[in-house]
Amino acid sequence: MKKMPILIMLTFVVVAFFLNILGLMQLIPPIITLPLLFISIFIIIYYVNNRKRFRGF
Repeated sequence: MKKMPILIMLTFVVVAFFLNILGLMQLIPPIITLPLLFISIFIIIYYVNNRKRFRGF
């Protein structure tokens, strides 16, 4: 069950990447697709790095 958020985030990254490809082909405005891709990659990196952080005593 702990892997479920990671799978959802990876799915979001794949969808955002696909939308970015459509944006590069000028089918969707790139001004919409680029922030989606950036936010999705940022969220997954933040989640993976923040899971096992030592928070002090």
